[in-house]
This record gives sequence, C-alpha cells and structure tokens, in this order.
Amino acid sequence: MALTATDPIKAIFAVLLPPVGVFLEVGLKGHFWLNILLTMLGFIPGIIHAFYVILKH
Repeated sequence: MALTATDPIKAIFAVLLPPVGVFLEVGLKGHFWLNILLTMLGFIPGIIHAFYVILKH
C-alpha cells in the first residue's frame, strides 16, 4: 500500500463528502454505490468506508 500525493485530497473529501473520496479512488464501481448507501443511512459509516477504500487501494 503505497501512499500517493493525492491521498490527502482524497482524505479531505472522505470527511466532507465520502462518496466523492471513494469516486476519486475507484470510480463508479461497487464501492462507490455502497458508500452512497452508507452515507445516506448514516454519515459516520460512509466516512469509515471511504477511509477503508482509500487506504486499501
């Protein structure tokens, strides 16, 4: 897991708008749609999932 120069930007988006942070990492794949669902159900689960996706990929 190598950190890139764009990871701080993705982390900021992960806190403010979690689906945008996930979109920047994986595009319109399953993680993006799952994050939208999690963010609608509760903002904190969306943030946690966004950080998971950003740090995993």
